[in-house]
Amino acid sequence: MMISPTLPAELKAALDGKLQGFSRTDAAQRSQKISTSYRTGGGSGTIKSDADALAYALARMPATYAAVAASLNALTQIAPDLTPETLLDVGAGPGTASWAAAEAFPSLQDFTLLDANAALSRLALELARGSTRLLECRYLPGDAGGNLTEVSPADLVVASYVVGELTEGDQRKLAEAMWTKARHALVVIEPGTPAGYARILALRQQLIALGAFVAAPCPHEKPCPLSAPDWCHFNQRLPRSQAHRQIKGAEVPFEDERFIYVALTRTPPAVRAARVLAPPDVGKAEITAKLCTVHGVELAKVPRRDKAAYAGARRWRWGDAVIVES
Repeated sequence: MMISPTLPAELKAALDGKLQGFSRTDAAQRSQKISTSYRTGGGSGTIKSDADALAYALARMPATYAAVAASLNALTQIAPDLTPETLLDVGAGPGTASWAAAEAFPSLQDFTLLDANAALSRLALELARGSTRLLECRYLPGDAGGNLTEVSPADLVVASYVVGELTEGDQRKLAEAMWTKARHALVVIEPGTPAGYARILALRQQLIALGAFVAAPCPHEKPCPLSAPDWCHFNQRLPRSQAHRQIKGAEVPFEDERFIYVALTRTPPAVRAARVLAPPDVGKAEITAKLCTVHGVELAKVPRRDKAAYAGARRWRWGDAVIVES
C-alpha cells in the first residue's frame, strides 16, 4: 500500500489545534530564522522554545513527511514482505518520520523516538496524543550519536534530515551505530542537494562494506554510476494549506521537496528494479527515460508503436521503480 505524501488526518488536526491562537506572523518570522540557520550549516539549536518548535513544525513537517513517505513507499515496493513491529526514529524532531512509518507499516506496534532538542520532543509528544498509533510512543532525550548505543535495537530504523547536522567523523559513527540497531532495515533521508547526495553516498558505501544490501533507490550495491555535475535526487510535490503558505511566505499552492535517501536491508531484495532518475520525456514517437539499472545508467527509449510498453512508460514518474527488459 502506497501512502500519501500529505499529512495524515490525525496529525493535521493536531497541528491545526496548536495553530489556534498562535500568530501566523510570529510563526513566519520564527520559521524564517530557523530556516536561515539550517541553510548556513546550523542545526536545531535555534529551536529553543515551544513557539519555535511549533513554527518549525508548521513550516517543515509537511515537506519532511512527504520525503519520508516517498522513501518508505520505495522500500515497501522492493521489500513487500517487510513487516517491522518496532521503530527507532533517530533525530526525531517533532516525530515526522514516526508518523510516516506508522502509515507505511500497519505492523508497527512500538515506537521509540530519539532527539536532544527538548522543545521538539515536547511538541512531538503533544502531537502524538492525537494519534491512535503513536499515543504510547517513547521519546528519549539525547544526542543522536552518543545516546544511540544505549537504545534497544529495532526492526526498522529511520533517520530523516539529521546526518547533515554532524561532522564527517560523527556521521560515520552514527551510520555504524544505526546499522547496528537495525534488525531488518535502515532508511536515511537527506536534502536533495549535491551535499546531501554526497552524505548518502558515503553512508551507503560504509554500510555496504558492513554487509548491508541496497533496497532503494539503487538496484545494486555497486558504486553510483552518476558523475558530477549530475547527482541523484528525487522530488515530491505536496499541496500547501493557506496557513502553510502564510508561514512560508509563499504564494503558490504547492511545494516541491527535493530529497535523497537510501533504504538498506539485512537480506538481499527479491526484486532489482530500475529507478527513474529524472522526469521522462514524453514525445509523439517515443518516451525517453533516464534509468539507473543493474548495468548502470541507461537511456530507455520506448516507441509508441509498442502500445503496451508505451502505455506503461507513460505512467513512469521521477523516482519510480520500474521493471525493464535486460
